Amino acid sequence: MCGLIGIVGQTDVAASLYDGLLVLQHRGQDAAGIATVNGSRINLVKGLGLVRDVFLGTAVDRLEGHTGIGHCRYPTAGSENVAEAQPFYVNSPFGIVLAHNGNLTNAKELRRELYAADRRHINTESDSEVLLNILAHEVEAAHRSLPLGPELLFRAIAGVHKRCLGGYAVLAHVLGFGLIAFRDPNGIRPLMLGQRLGPNGIEYAVASESVALDVLGFKRIGDIAPGEAVLISETRELRRQITAEVRPHAPCIFEYVYLARPDSLIEDVSVYKARARMGQKLARKIMRLRPDHDIDKVIPIPDTSRTAALTLAQTLGVDYREGFVKNRYVGRTFIMPGQAERVKSVRRKLNAIDLEFRNRNVLLVDDSIVRGTTSRQIIQMAREAGARKVYFASAAPPVRFPNVYGIDMPAAKELVAHGRSESEIEALLGCDWLIYQDLPDLIDAVSEGNPKLTLFDTSCFDGKYVTGLSGDYLKLVEQARSDEAKAQRREQAA
Repeated sequence: MCGLIGIVGQTDVAASLYDGLLVLQHRGQDAAGIATVNGSRINLVKGLGLVRDVFLGTAVDRLEGHTGIGHCRYPTAGSENVAEAQPFYVNSPFGIVLAHNGNLTNAKELRRELYAADRRHINTESDSEVLLNILAHEVEAAHRSLPLGPELLFRAIAGVHKRCLGGYAVLAHVLGFGLIAFRDPNGIRPLMLGQRLGPNGIEYAVASESVALDVLGFKRIGDIAPGEAVLISETRELRRQITAEVRPHAPCIFEYVYLARPDSLIEDVSVYKARARMGQKLARKIMRLRPDHDIDKVIPIPDTSRTAALTLAQTLGVDYREGFVKNRYVGRTFIMPGQAERVKSVRRKLNAIDLEFRNRNVLLVDDSIVRGTTSRQIIQMAREAGARKVYFASAAPPVRFPNVYGIDMPAAKELVAHGRSESEIEALLGCDWLIYQDLPDLIDAVSEGNPKLTLFDTSCFDGKYVTGLSGDYLKLVEQARSDEAKAQRREQAA
């Protein structure tokens, strides 16, 4: 899970890229970077930490150029060191700088191909560097018969699609041409295009979420289609072409559950309205199962679940109350590296308002339950605040399977719902009643906003991977990306 922003403008774009990354900060808190192009020179600043921490002082002022790309990173593959902060750069051919959101499921095989056949060397464990070198090789191969231009780049991107498997959204700049953007053939990871009127004509931007376009004054044109490549030359000429074989369109449904900001549109679906419908559907399930429920108050776990909790309360006819105050200077616990850090951060992040819990039966609502770390502690906090009964509702179904397309759910054993019944999860979390959203209801809540969407990547709920996986892939991912594996890497690096 990462955030991408790219701009082709008429004046220096670094400040706008910085502002765009601030809006996309929720998609990655580990590292950030911006690359701008000034003539034949690529200017690059990147580092570990939040966007505001990486670009201190005059860092943005050094990034001259009318085009550029920005990236904020949450590591799901590779490690958490500065060498893997993005964008990545390779100087041959032409000079290409690239930023990537997603995960390649055949990165191991591609790494071998790059070394043995393509004669390219990879310096990090990041699959984004693998993707950059695959793109560079395909550009180089196409250049044997074509000059640098749209035909060459469309052919090169088609070559990337033929070799790469998984979910990916990519922004890159090729020196001498301009910005290129493309999505995987299933459209798993989001990417959208916008435009605005500059002082001397149209300027373009590409971003992971529409909210980044909004704050920069770009009008959203629409989502880049699955397998589509968008080319924007340095002179701001726009070309679009489908460069991959047609595959089932399956955007990641977890974007609507948790990842995206509620004020974003993804695939023409309002994230806010999708979450509102999730709450309504969950309330109807509660009324079916317990028409005589004794819920006194509905309380959201801030912030992502607020929309669903509000419509749930309205549908039930129960009071909605804010029962937790959030420390906004603590990041999203889901995307913190390591279980120990998540455990410590829950108490730092939330504090209960005792008056809203004392002698009440409360229904706590969260967007999802992944590892169960946060849920278990919050339920205990509600009891300590004086709640008589604590019920817990998830706006998403049980997360039982790893996600392999760019979300940090790599190890099945780290998922609280894996291999457990709902009653077993209920006992483990320590609540008086646990209720999950049904998967068909979740799908309906999102697709109601765009009836053309008939399929989603729901692999973390049902174990069905739209790109297919080799038999031992999940085991390899767990060995490389579990909390235990990451902790061992941190110890070795210390």
